[in-house]
Amino acid sequence: MATAASSSSSMVATAVLIPRFPAASVRTTGCSALPPLPPRVSTASLSFSSSVKLIPESKRFSLLQTKASEETSVDAGDLFADLKEKWDKVEDKTTVVLYGGGALVAVWLSSILIGAINSVPLLPKIMELVGVGYTGWFIYRYLLFKSSRKELATDIEALKNKITGTE
Repeated sequence: MATAASSSSSMVATAVLIPRFPAASVRTTGCSALPPLPPRVSTASLSFSSSVKLIPESKRFSLLQTKASEETSVDAGDLFADLKEKWDKVEDKTTVVLYGGGALVAVWLSSILIGAINSVPLLPKIMELVGVGYTGWFIYRYLLFKSSRKELATDIEALKNKITGTE
């Protein structure tokens, strides 16, 4: 009885492995939806990599190193002391914390909204066209001519003065 069960299970296994199509019609080149592989690298591009390999490793990495000047170094203690001093100058700390928390929530909600818009099939392309159109209009309206650039600069200065309260 055990031999009959094992022989029937081996028959099932062999029946599953037999292809349904004749061997002549089966293509072995791969999936037709994928593009073909690029051709092999030519010897012209190998000459560059071989010339790079001829340069000693220490010299190769010395060409890529840059040195920062000591004037740009920032001490972390000075940075935290400056931040603490500015925080101590703030009069209404709860408002600053609420605005900061609100800004984080707004960024989080906008990322969720953008993800939802991105999942709709045609909407991302339409939004991209709207963005390109608005960019073209902005360039034509504010950046193309000298007088309009001056107008934009005065508008920005007025907005900065309005925000800082120096109006």
